[in-house]
Amino acid sequence: MRLLPRLPAKTIVLFVIFLLALQTGVQAEMVELSLDECVALALKNNPAVKIAEADKEKAFWAVKEAAAGKGFNFTYIHSDTRGKYPPSTLRPYYYFSTTFDNNFALSLPLYSGGRLEGLIEKAKINAQIADQEVSKTRQQIRLNAITAYYNVLQARNMLQVNQESVDSLAAHLKNVELQYDVGTVAKSDVLRSQVELANAQQNLIKAQNTYDLSLANLNNVIGLPLDSQVKVKEALTHEPYTLSLDQSVEYALANRPEFFQAKATIDSARQGVRVAKSGFLPSLTLSGSMDWNDHDFPGAKNNNWSVVLAVSLNVFDSGLTRAKINEAQMDVDKAREQARQTKDAIALEVRQAYLNMKEAEKRIDTSGVAVTKAEEDFKIAQIRYSAGVGTNLDVIDAQVALTQAKTNYIQSLYDYNTSRANLNKAMGTSMRK
Repeated sequence: MRLLPRLPAKTIVLFVIFLLALQTGVQAEMVELSLDECVALALKNNPAVKIAEADKEKAFWAVKEAAAGKGFNFTYIHSDTRGKYPPSTLRPYYYFSTTFDNNFALSLPLYSGGRLEGLIEKAKINAQIADQEVSKTRQQIRLNAITAYYNVLQARNMLQVNQESVDSLAAHLKNVELQYDVGTVAKSDVLRSQVELANAQQNLIKAQNTYDLSLANLNNVIGLPLDSQVKVKEALTHEPYTLSLDQSVEYALANRPEFFQAKATIDSARQGVRVAKSGFLPSLTLSGSMDWNDHDFPGAKNNNWSVVLAVSLNVFDSGLTRAKINEAQMDVDKAREQARQTKDAIALEVRQAYLNMKEAEKRIDTSGVAVTKAEEDFKIAQIRYSAGVGTNLDVIDAQVALTQAKTNYIQSLYDYNTSRANLNKAMGTSMRK
């Protein structure tokens, strides 16, 4: 029994073509990204930024909550009561009574001894701290993205260096084999060249794996699928840094979110002392109420009202308020020491990044010269070996030296750029250059 109708051959062909096109579209396409684009993706997709922004929004509403403590408080209560009451002189029997009551109450704190004001200021300071936490988080994610991007650049350059080494040794091996065939070199030259080529191929395989891992790490940082094919647009370069170490430290102390948070924590702790001291001061509250009650629903027959101006003063609390004040003062002292500690840590972080950057900058110059000389030495060794006046070991040593010189140059560029990125983060700047 045929369950499905027979389709025309033309329809089947079109359906197959559609499936092939769909499969091709599903395959990962190469995405070319610049450093700024990677940073933007990381800031957009990383959950840490969203968490910090949620905390900032929460702190905003905490200010509203604290400010509401100084405003009017208006409540309405409706109650329905049904009760059974025992006999009395007027009623020598059990009886039931139903009461409906409506109560409106209004209260306004007139003076709290600074407690409400202190709570409001603490909430505002905490909101500022939360705002700086967003900046701090964004700077860290920016650094993570830049470092991951530079890791890809370094891995790509090292892959190219190892590929060049394999190509050079493969070409040299052909030359050795040709000379061996005509009897001008020994078999040992062929074997040694084959070993060196195999070693270079091993290094190339490792370099390819390092490059693949660096791409996966970059995809993870910027929020793309790990198997996304990303092509980085830029290259490792050397752009001189113009600020001095003292200027960098001064900039960091003026712009670093952590230092602002540390100073704000001191202010918040001082407000805590203010709140604690309010326990020694009186509080003044104005309140009023209107009440309607009746035995019939909705209870609007009988009414009464009242206005109360209440003054409250803590006369004796067994030292509770004094203990709270001392406790709050300790928070101030602690916050001051933490701010000093943060200041020293920032200065040290800037100094370390700055000196590492300068050290890498010096290595860029020396390693660049070494690459030029190593390339010339390798060419001479090849010419001498082809002419029969040089040895196979000379060529191999020259190739190893050239690879090492290029590796050192790439490493110095990588160290310079990553150290500069760390310096920018340590200074609290969003610039990547």
